[in-house]
Amino acid sequence: MNPSYPPRKQQIPVIVLAGFLGSGKTTLLNHLLRNRAGNRIGVIVNDFGSIEIDAMTVSGQVGSTVSLGNGCLCCAVDVSELDTFLETLTRPAARLDVIVIEASGLAEPQELVRMLLASDNPDIVYGGLVEVVDAAEFDATRMRHPEIDRHLAVADLVVLNKTDRVGSEEQARIRDVIAATGGAAAGGNAAAVICATYGRIDPELLFDPALRPDGEERERQLTFEDLLLAERAEEEADAGHGHHLHAAYESVSFTSDVPVNPRRLMEFLDSRPQGLYRIKGFVDFGAGDRGNRYVLHAVGRFLRFDPRPWARDEPRLTQLVLIGSGIDPEQLHKELADCRESTAPAPDTTQDAAHERSMWGVLRYVQQPDDDA
Repeated sequence: MNPSYPPRKQQIPVIVLAGFLGSGKTTLLNHLLRNRAGNRIGVIVNDFGSIEIDAMTVSGQVGSTVSLGNGCLCCAVDVSELDTFLETLTRPAARLDVIVIEASGLAEPQELVRMLLASDNPDIVYGGLVEVVDAAEFDATRMRHPEIDRHLAVADLVVLNKTDRVGSEEQARIRDVIAATGGAAAGGNAAAVICATYGRIDPELLFDPALRPDGEERERQLTFEDLLLAERAEEEADAGHGHHLHAAYESVSFTSDVPVNPRRLMEFLDSRPQGLYRIKGFVDFGAGDRGNRYVLHAVGRFLRFDPRPWARDEPRLTQLVLIGSGIDPEQLHKELADCRESTAPAPDTTQDAAHERSMWGVLRYVQQPDDDA
């Protein structure tokens, strides 16, 4: 018998942003706020002074929460207040799509990750640990802060920042060090590494574009974000070169109208290659669960499935997007194609029971209704 799950509202990804002083962490955070892809972002930091957004104005302040002029929110908190502020930021009235926690001054980043994974807040989902590293000061930083190796080992994505200040050979050496550090502590599966200057990474690495425009934005004047994007495009055109943020990573799209074999997909997910940072989309497990499609959310080593009932007359498709750096798109597409069922199962009780047993590996990564209590 197929399991039945109560409907669950969209969970808000919570991203932990870490990095030592001078790495460019706040610059990257400001970049995300300026290029938010239509999302409303909640930011949790320990110092309002570090958020210097010259193109946006603070429109109001209540207690230790400020509302930025672009519709985003910012909270100054102590780590002991984290759960309280997450509860506040996930209320429907906040209408947030993404929450970013700046780890500096709050706690060790791995402690924040543990808190998020252990949180009983049903409205959040772990969005990854992003470690920002200063490429030009990498060795000096490791000398001053040897704990950075521990941070790199648990990171899901490493942003190698200020790469304009080092050559390609030095970048390759630092990548090797990061890979060795992550591999030693994580069974050989090191974090994906993205090179950047001035903290400019594509927001799609961290969160999806907003699925809906805010009602007040359907007919609106240009925002600061629009103006900044237009200004940047004009500057790049004048310079005679186009620098595309998405050039730093690859994405793979996979669609299948043939159901996916759950055992084969779990084998693929358990052995996903180094550099594959995010996987998102929907999976049709066919006879494994005829009543539900499964939302797949993977970031770094974190994996979660969220079953949702098929809508009436909805096409039964598997649709996945994989995002990473240094990955082989053709090979990944082939491996996903190999996860499809090779034959259509006969509609009998014995085979249905066998297919349901094959779902056990998937169901380990489903948050059960009792987990929200």
